[in-house]
Amino acid sequence: MAMQYNDDWALRGKCRGMADALFPEASEQKRARLLCSGCPVQRECLAEALDNRIEWGVWGGMTERERRQLLRQRSDVTSWASVLFGKKVAKLA
Repeated sequence: MAMQYNDDWALRGKCRGMADALFPEASEQKRARLLCSGCPVQRECLAEALDNRIEWGVWGGMTERERRQLLRQRSDVTSWASVLFGKKVAKLA
């Protein structure tokens, strides 16, 4: 049975309504990453950024540099949502 995934995750994020805070200058990225700790949708957020190759901002607690490094190290991964959730994921419209 596939786990269902839907795009409403962003509405449940701790950063909801704080978009500007998630695209900080390099020296402020640590502060932005702290906001992600303990967020109920951290994995969904990270999967979104990795699967869609989002290049800017802090997503799922990772900076763009960290995500690029992970993508290079694990170029074999075709679905980060599947990896992060440990199951086959069926995306809902």
